[in-house]
Amino acid sequence: MDSIDLKILALLQTDATLSIATIGERVGLSQTPCWKRIQRLEADGVIDRRVAVLDPVKLGLGLTVFVSIETADHSEDWLERFAETVASMPEVLEFYRMAGDVDYMLRVVVADMQAYDTFYKKLIATLPLKNVTSRFAMEKVKSTTALPLPLPPSARPSLRLAAGA
Repeated sequence: MDSIDLKILALLQTDATLSIATIGERVGLSQTPCWKRIQRLEADGVIDRRVAVLDPVKLGLGLTVFVSIETADHSEDWLERFAETVASMPEVLEFYRMAGDVDYMLRVVVADMQAYDTFYKKLIATLPLKNVTSRFAMEKVKSTTALPLPLPPSARPSLRLAAGA
């Protein structure tokens, strides 16, 4: 990936609705080479998908809950069944297997406490869980879908060893 690819990615992370002509103009390419680069980035899996980012509050989904889960069962069969069950729950936006004092972490978005209680009861009924801890977000301070992109090769500092070091 070169600096032009990184510029294209930065633009698409900010606004995926930009036209190929606009992106090309901003990165110094004509439409065809710009489109070919975007197609290559998609084919290589660098661009996973292009989506619209919705405002959960405006959709009546004002409660974000981070759910920590500990389990006594660490078998592959248990994880497969648990992952399949949790992945089918639309309230779960993110699902991670963790290192440390908890085994799994979920980010859940629901309308309110009553909706979370319904979700919670459905979650604990799926498989045996050792401990479930819920943490409720009071305020969203920062939220982005944009990844921090690496510096292009030409902008990376070179490593020079001092004489005698």
